[in-house]
Amino acid sequence: MDNRHIEHMKHDREEMEHHGEHDMMNHGGHMMHMGNMSKKLKVSIALMFPLLAISSIAGFQLFHFSGDSLIRLILGSIIFFYGGTPFFSGARGELQAKKPAMMMLITMGIVVAYLYSVYATVVVWAGGEAMDFWFELSTLIVIMLAGHIIEMRAVHRAGDALKDLASLIPKKAHLKDGKDVDISDLKVDDILLVKENERIPADGIVISETAHLSVDESMITGESRPVPKEIGGTVYGGSLNQNLPFEMKVTSLGKDSLLSQIAQLVEKAQKQKSASENLADKVAGWLFWTALIVGVASFIIWTMTSTLSFALMTAVSVFVIACPHALGLAVPLVVARLTNISAKNGLLIQNRTALESIHKVRYALMDKTGTLTDGKFTVRQVVKVDDEEDIDILQVMAALENGSTHPIALSIVHAVEDLQLEARNIESIPGVGLEGSVQGKNYSVVSYAYLQEHSIAVDQDEIQKVLAQGLTVSFLISDRKLHGFVALGDSLKDDAKFFITELKKRGILPIMLTGDNKATAAKIAKNLDMTEFYAELKPEDKARIIKTYQEKGNVLFIGDGVNDSPALATSNLGIAIGGGTSVAINTADVVLVNSNPSDVLALIEISKRSNRKMKQNLWFGAGYNIVAIPVAAGIFYPTFGISINPLAAAVLMSISTVVVSINAMGLKYEKAQEK
Repeated sequence: MDNRHIEHMKHDREEMEHHGEHDMMNHGGHMMHMGNMSKKLKVSIALMFPLLAISSIAGFQLFHFSGDSLIRLILGSIIFFYGGTPFFSGARGELQAKKPAMMMLITMGIVVAYLYSVYATVVVWAGGEAMDFWFELSTLIVIMLAGHIIEMRAVHRAGDALKDLASLIPKKAHLKDGKDVDISDLKVDDILLVKENERIPADGIVISETAHLSVDESMITGESRPVPKEIGGTVYGGSLNQNLPFEMKVTSLGKDSLLSQIAQLVEKAQKQKSASENLADKVAGWLFWTALIVGVASFIIWTMTSTLSFALMTAVSVFVIACPHALGLAVPLVVARLTNISAKNGLLIQNRTALESIHKVRYALMDKTGTLTDGKFTVRQVVKVDDEEDIDILQVMAALENGSTHPIALSIVHAVEDLQLEARNIESIPGVGLEGSVQGKNYSVVSYAYLQEHSIAVDQDEIQKVLAQGLTVSFLISDRKLHGFVALGDSLKDDAKFFITELKKRGILPIMLTGDNKATAAKIAKNLDMTEFYAELKPEDKARIIKTYQEKGNVLFIGDGVNDSPALATSNLGIAIGGGTSVAINTADVVLVNSNPSDVLALIEISKRSNRKMKQNLWFGAGYNIVAIPVAAGIFYPTFGISINPLAAAVLMSISTVVVSINAMGLKYEKAQEK
């Protein structure tokens, strides 16, 4: 492994370790750090109290002395220019983006309040009478700063479980020869020793014969029970070896590791704009222009019919109360909860926008091997049909399949106790098998459909007897001549029947798509009570069938993310079985870490709940302004004497933010509810 890859790993580790050290929130293209915001809040509060003590509140002033108006001007100006900096920067970003929204509204409110307060102070100095807004201005800025910090901390808490992942990876790893090395110095294929009660340092496979080995993967996959591991079993970096020391071979590091992929997926999901967020942005824009028009109109009307002071107070209240703080927070907080809860349940969300239409899904198309079945094949029969050549069928096929990660390939290789042959120039034949050279002769491992398509002679009676048992068959050929075949058996996953039954209860039709033979597919479909299935398919066939069903309704597809990548990309919602596969991450919308199909049920339920929360927040975030803006504009003042001053407007705006935050944090899901 080159130095550049090592540097990548070091960088990835540093990123994960510091992921939670700085919380920030983006408004209008301006990034604000929570540390800076907290400092501004503390300074503003410290200055606000003496300002309040020398301000007239409801006709009462705690301390009054000559020159107190100058002190108010100085304290108010410091709070305005120092505490208001985040809002000015945010407004500048919104203006540059030509998308006025929340920061513009806040800035308009505090700028108007500040300018009038300066004007009122000058009038008093000149011997006149005027009421300043220093009290309202200072409290408004303090409340706004506090509101932003509350938001940022809420988002931070929503992602805490993911940030804790960084601490799971140990700093050192034990090599088999007894030497301890830094994690950044590990290489793929290194052999490691993992001791009892130690964290596993990297993703890999168990290579030592260890009976009753169990690993705690709860922080990685959400599986609460210890997971038993056998030789050849996959282990993930960060999980805990509970009971016995074992040896493992490193298979992936750095950006390819499961922990790194979780962090990347969550970050990408949280940054991604969805239809709901786009709607929130549009509503915020409409709200800005509404507030601007109503605020200016109310200022003009009340200036003509009342005092300048009351007119200005009314306009400022409109600008403040219309601030779309809650609207801007409505979707991001739910998204933070969605990605957090999903990760805890073994669901890695890469494209969350696809989840917004999950209620429209009518068809669930899925692969067979590894999705509905365990994918743990065992070789049941090895049949040689060519007596003319001295060929060890299993040895040749194992040589060709050696190095492949496909379940069938692994089973063939494991069936050979001592692999004596080596294959060269191996190339995959998508949807069919592979080809390569063994001892100078070209061979291919192909499917039954390939034999039929290319009219390669085969004893149909013998093959049908094997297929009738529900076995999967791989054939060895060269120069269009069949040498023999291997029949392998697979078994259904424990939760496959439950999964299919539950899909039907939800009005979703399950359909199996497989490259396996029709006889095996028919037996699996019958055992699962599936009425529709398609067999002997190539990758492009699956994508074509998905398009056909999409003409009748939305389609989700579940596959292994390798040969199924065209189908994953074509479907409305692509779900990849098996965490940590690079192809799955590049093509699927969601990755199921635990490879349990029934986790899709959790995905459906979580997505529906999150979509419901988003809609509730959007309605409340925008809806309360329908009542609040007219009241702030003074529409009820002539008849009922009801008005809202800037401080009350700020409090109401902050209350709406708290309501939206509480509603978003109320998004919960437990697997026990589903099973």
